[in-house]
Amino acid sequence: MNLARAFADSTAKRPEKVALFWDETQFTYASLHSHSLAVAKVLVDRLSVRPGDRVGLWLKNRPEFVMAYFGILNTGAVVVPINNFLKPAEVSYILQDAGIEILVTDDELGAHAAALIEAKPGLKLFRVEEFPAPGDSPGSALPLPDRLETDLAVLIYTSGTTGRPKGAMLSHGNLLHNVNSCRIVLETIEDDRIAVLLPLFHSYMMTVGILLPLLVGGSIVLVKSLSHPHHALREICARQGTILPAIPQFYRALVSAPFPGKFPFRLCVSGAAPLPVQLLRDFEAKFQIPLIEGYGLSEASPVVTKNPLRGVRKAGSIGLPIANVEVSVQDDAGRMLAAGEVGEICVRGGNVMQGYWNNPEESANVMRAGWLLTGDIGYRDADGYYFITDRKKDMLLVNGINVYPREIEEMLHHFPGVKEAAVVGIPDPRKGEQPIAYVAPGDGVSLDEKALLQFLRPKLADYKLPRRVVILPALPRNATGKVLKTALRELPTSQPPATRARA
Repeated sequence: MNLARAFADSTAKRPEKVALFWDETQFTYASLHSHSLAVAKVLVDRLSVRPGDRVGLWLKNRPEFVMAYFGILNTGAVVVPINNFLKPAEVSYILQDAGIEILVTDDELGAHAAALIEAKPGLKLFRVEEFPAPGDSPGSALPLPDRLETDLAVLIYTSGTTGRPKGAMLSHGNLLHNVNSCRIVLETIEDDRIAVLLPLFHSYMMTVGILLPLLVGGSIVLVKSLSHPHHALREICARQGTILPAIPQFYRALVSAPFPGKFPFRLCVSGAAPLPVQLLRDFEAKFQIPLIEGYGLSEASPVVTKNPLRGVRKAGSIGLPIANVEVSVQDDAGRMLAAGEVGEICVRGGNVMQGYWNNPEESANVMRAGWLLTGDIGYRDADGYYFITDRKKDMLLVNGINVYPREIEEMLHHFPGVKEAAVVGIPDPRKGEQPIAYVAPGDGVSLDEKALLQFLRPKLADYKLPRRVVILPALPRNATGKVLKTALRELPTSQPPATRARA
């Protein structure tokens, strides 16, 4: 079994059922599948894509994302979803690292084609505006790809502590395993309509927002209007969405403003960032439906734990391991820790990635005796529920998206006159966290905060841009010379920035 065949089988069972809602437009299973096959035929016949090739997918949320996703899989190639908030220099690194020769995009993002092609000569862009309608591609239809569960399906890039993103290799089997586990714990059925308003490039939305509904025979409600949470919610309600996966900030907005009408969902799921206990209580008191907190990471396809839909749900906990996935707490030597003991959260199961693309050293660093080391610190209580207490990784969560300080620090070091740089996160009621950069100048150098922010803006995705840059004579260090980020977090940052970074 592979993902392309699984979608074809699901289509054969319910060809006329609506698979995807997009504003006033509806795509049945048969039409969505036909569109994906038409995309696949162009990829093979015109662009010479072959099984195992990596094909980039750089799009904002739109139906063509789903068509292209399965279109690529129908060729036997590997989908490489790319964060649509990234700047061309960031995208170029992924294109080079993954060996991507074909990039599926649209006219808006394709406006950066010159910069991308300059960085990777020979790159070909396949714009969604060029997608053929089903039946427009003459010749015989493509056979279903003969891919095994162990074959690579998706290469998803995660920001890395080394300053460069790493490609997590997810096989067809990894993703099918996680979809089945999610089906069990969320009790997903054919009548479910899963609302999708988070970015489709994110591993969670690919699994829960695309694969889960389409492989169980449900529907996707792909939200077109994101101008305001309540506009999005009205759109979902009009399509009778039943499951809403979102981030804590979205639920906070719903709690803080009036909502007319009946809330249609049978459950909501919160992920990507810790869910404050008070927000959970306020939401459930207002809407009278379960808000389920869970946990996952791209390297695990990505879902690992969920609070149970039935039974005890513990506020502040990331819940219990999902079906057919093992979770443990281990110390640095790999010793299994007992309930109540704090250590690193580790994961084992068919959902765990094959490793990092072309990076055996980093792969070895996160795998130990078959366990994936998540880098998150926590414990298990006496009832088997898991709690996250800290992050071993030097990482921030901005609007639910991972931001690694090292990447920003490396960029700051390219600015003339910067001697040292460190980035920390500060709490933000809307975004969860925001990065603050601290820099120290070289001898005799004068640095300007506004100039530093202007330097960073074209090089980093907007959500990675520091809220402000603070210039210090020197960064605080301990006796061994390590920068004391704990001391930086205690410094006041309330003064207005010289220029406000968009995020």
